Amino acid sequence: MWNGRQPGVYLTWEDCQAQVRGFEQAKFKSFDRLADAEAAFLEHHAQHIKLAKRGTKKTETPERSLDQLRKMGVDMSAICVDAACSGNPGVLEYKGVTMDGKLLFHRGPFPEGTVNLGEFLALVSALAMLHAKGDHARRIYTDSMTALAWVRKKKTNSKLLRNDVNADLLDRVAKAQQWLIDHPDCRNPITKWETEKWGEIPADFGRKT
Repeated sequence: MWNGRQPGVYLTWEDCQAQVRGFEQAKFKSFDRLADAEAAFLEHHAQHIKLAKRGTKKTETPERSLDQLRKMGVDMSAICVDAACSGNPGVLEYKGVTMDGKLLFHRGPFPEGTVNLGEFLALVSALAMLHAKGDHARRIYTDSMTALAWVRKKKTNSKLLRNDVNADLLDRVAKAQQWLIDHPDCRNPITKWETEKWGEIPADFGRKT
């Protein structure tokens, strides 16, 4: 994040969001690798982000067929995960699907959660499912850099405070974190879904406004 309350490199979207929300002309971008983010931070933001001119429309997310995705190098045997949350916090659910949209699991709705927690739980659910099947090579796609970072650290950085409404969800989060710690041999590759190139992830709930 080049321009915000405290410019720097942040590992989670929640931490970055706290620095840019409501900050006039904030300039920030996510990267797949920490090393890339650190290198970009030392350069001018214009080398990495293009600022939209006032009055121009936001670029629409492309729609891709399975055949197009295959030709673009997307792993068609992969599992895709996503979460949806109506509010922050709000009613949360998450799921995992195959590339052609076949539902593999769906959890929720939970009355109070955050999309980052849902994305994290979706990733761990996919990992646990594949581990139980002895499938240690199948790829998992997520469009959440935050959830990906949390899985790598085996710990979330959520600021959601525990209460009677979200206790079940946070119990699931604690169990998911412990599962990651107990299964260091789980090596399924997790890859960032490139929405700008590939369109919405197949697990998307389709609730964009």
